[in-house]
Amino acid sequence: MARIIGIINAKGGVGKTTTTNNLAAYLASMGKYVLMVDLDPQANATSGMGIKLEDDHVNLYHAIVANEEPGAIIRKTSLFGFDVLPSAASLAGATVELVDMEEREFRLKRALDKIRTDYDYILIDSPPSLGLLTINGLAAAEQVIIPVQCEYYALEGLTQLFKTVEMVRTSLNPRLQILGVLLTMYDKRNKLANEIVTEVKKNFPGHVFETIIPRSVSLAEAPGFGKTILQFDEKSAGAQAYRQLAEEVVKLENN
Repeated sequence: MARIIGIINAKGGVGKTTTTNNLAAYLASMGKYVLMVDLDPQANATSGMGIKLEDDHVNLYHAIVANEEPGAIIRKTSLFGFDVLPSAASLAGATVELVDMEEREFRLKRALDKIRTDYDYILIDSPPSLGLLTINGLAAAEQVIIPVQCEYYALEGLTQLFKTVEMVRTSLNPRLQILGVLLTMYDKRNKLANEIVTEVKKNFPGHVFETIIPRSVSLAEAPGFGKTILQFDEKSAGAQAYRQLAEEVVKLENN
């Protein structure tokens, strides 16, 4: 039975998609069967794995709106044990169509329940908003990882996200827990970045991963080649960090 982890932040550009795909890759390299669910209509997680879909191709939209079997939509990647439930621009229409549907917050959960036993981990890449798609992701997940860029406004957004998770736990998904805050785009030479690391750890004790993801050219370039950092530059600092994160996630599961 898969452990379902949502990667969320209402802000864009904080490393959600980078984290989703690279964490999935390293979990797969450890012998886990992993499904990446691209819940973002921008479909960056899908294209970042070298999968190109036209809008009329079946994608996650058809699983959560049209009740099509998710197993028939899943795509394999070039990494053994790493599958993708892809997105396309048509998924943006779901935000409107879901409004009038019964149990609209649980459409993704229903779809994933059909395939959950096929995987060890299901990672959900959420859109940079707190709309119905993200709420579906939170209703389906058991745990969330919150990537936070080491920048000035990090703490402000983080406090609100913790409140949102608590609201979802209270009203929709009592199982939901915060697995951890993941500090990303860290530059040890930057004084502000070091201050943010200190402040986040002080304000959210027990909720911050030991792993810190560095700012990295290789991490930024890899998706353009349809590859994870494991495939693109496995000796880079970014690769070492995501390997460490995968080990930390598995360790937390076993504790």
